[in-house]
Amino acid sequence: MSLKFEIGQSSLTGPRARNEDYVGVVTPASAQLSIKGALLAVADGVSGNAGGGEASEMTMRTVTSDYYATPDTWEPLTALDKVLTAANRWLIAQANANRDMVGMATTLSLLVLRGQRYYSAHVGDTRIYLLRDGKLKQLTTDHVWDRPEMRHVLKRAVGLDRHLEVDYADGTLQVGDVFALMSDGVWDVLGEQNIHKTMALYDSPQMICDELTKLAIEKGSADNSTAVAARITQLGEETLSELLADGKHLVVPNKLQVGETIDDFEVTEVLYESRASLLYKVRHLNSRQLFVLKTLQPLLANDVDSCNCLLNEEWLAKRVVSQYVPQVFPVAAEKRSKLYYVMSWHEGSTLQQRLDSGHHFTVAGVAKVGIDLLRGIAALHRLNIVHRDIKPDNIHQATDQRLRILDLGVALSSMIVATEMTQNPGTPSFMAPELFDGTPATVQSDIYAAGVTLYYLLTRKYPHGEIEPFQRPKFGEPIPPTRYRPDIPYWLENIILKAIARDIKVRFETAEEMLLALEHGELKPILAPARTPLIARARLVKWQWIAIFSFVVNLLLIYLLVVS
Repeated sequence: MSLKFEIGQSSLTGPRARNEDYVGVVTPASAQLSIKGALLAVADGVSGNAGGGEASEMTMRTVTSDYYATPDTWEPLTALDKVLTAANRWLIAQANANRDMVGMATTLSLLVLRGQRYYSAHVGDTRIYLLRDGKLKQLTTDHVWDRPEMRHVLKRAVGLDRHLEVDYADGTLQVGDVFALMSDGVWDVLGEQNIHKTMALYDSPQMICDELTKLAIEKGSADNSTAVAARITQLGEETLSELLADGKHLVVPNKLQVGETIDDFEVTEVLYESRASLLYKVRHLNSRQLFVLKTLQPLLANDVDSCNCLLNEEWLAKRVVSQYVPQVFPVAAEKRSKLYYVMSWHEGSTLQQRLDSGHHFTVAGVAKVGIDLLRGIAALHRLNIVHRDIKPDNIHQATDQRLRILDLGVALSSMIVATEMTQNPGTPSFMAPELFDGTPATVQSDIYAAGVTLYYLLTRKYPHGEIEPFQRPKFGEPIPPTRYRPDIPYWLENIILKAIARDIKVRFETAEEMLLALEHGELKPILAPARTPLIARARLVKWQWIAIFSFVVNLLLIYLLVVS
């Protein structure tokens, strides 16, 4: 079930020489509608400056195209913020490059309708109204000066200042909601009472817009009159799992044997089997190309959460287009009879398999692995994806030495609702200290896991010893890797120690920062993190005991002085 709505729009030039308002309406197909939503916007070029019309047009064209080019894993407000910041910089650059366009700027009111929510972005004095249950509500605030003689002078606009400050908001949708976006050439003349009356009078959004703009001109509007309206007729699905309705009818296949076929694929090898999942090496019957097929254990066939997790994992993996992650092979819903997904096959082995086979990683080899690993992690983080289970078992090195990060099964994204029973699933020995306190995984917990991975490849040891799933570890200072392997250069040891620092503030802030340190190596070595003094590592309880002990000693000294 997808979101359904009706839209109308109207823009009249009025007494002005030209129309400097601009309207943007994008209603994508169902798949994109569920992910990105529909976009409605009104921009009003600042008429007191040169290039007002150009500013409104170019801003609208930029926003309506670039918003849909942002990664699907970004939430709407995050994507809008990135796009509007870029549009603002572009307008300022054009004004600086062209003397005739100095001061070009525009207002903008924008609305995204998706699923069961709406998202708004607003700057300037265009407005967004919502009519719900017969009551009219203004969703935006005019960014103008408070003084009566300056009430049309803008404090904020796209292109007006290098630092663009935008009002962002979101809320739930209801069937029957009517939204109206309009320029000041409409609302300034009509007033709230006439706007309310017009929006309540007509069922058709197009008739609402026609009446609003026409009435504004008749009442003497001295500006362009523009309005866009939308009426919600059916709500969409709320969660990503529900949006993948095409996969709901699929059932988990029975355990497959070599030589069996499933749809267009023939099983050639069982690659991996865990408590929850199965991986098969398969060959496409027509192209004869090799792939990896991932599905669930038959015992989980009736586990709704596990089935949703696999669907979510496929959705997420499809949106990571990177050489450092296996690519998902698209299989049409009508050609898939069971619950599974297919990804690219690469000859090679995981880093853990190489260790188990007795491979000795050189310092140069580990540095190269680190560079490739951090590039892959950075690619995920740019998509707002936290992997949460970086370890040698989930890092694959092909025979051509190209590295890929495997298994997005527990990856965390703002677009995916986590269904795991534990808040921070992962391998305990690679988990950052803060995760054991229940803190949600972050970019820096992935960096910690990457640091432990490099440490383990070099030494086959863990910086804090092996941690079992049932343990509640206490983290002190990590053992320097040179304790186990003296040939590790100081610059690499310093990078690893910074990555696995217990204090999150001491770690690298981003994967790109750690990547840069690895690429520079000994040419620009970083300093080792300062060791925390014992007294600073003591918890508050220890300080309290020290204070009590001190107090008792002082009382005893006072008593001895008195009696002596």
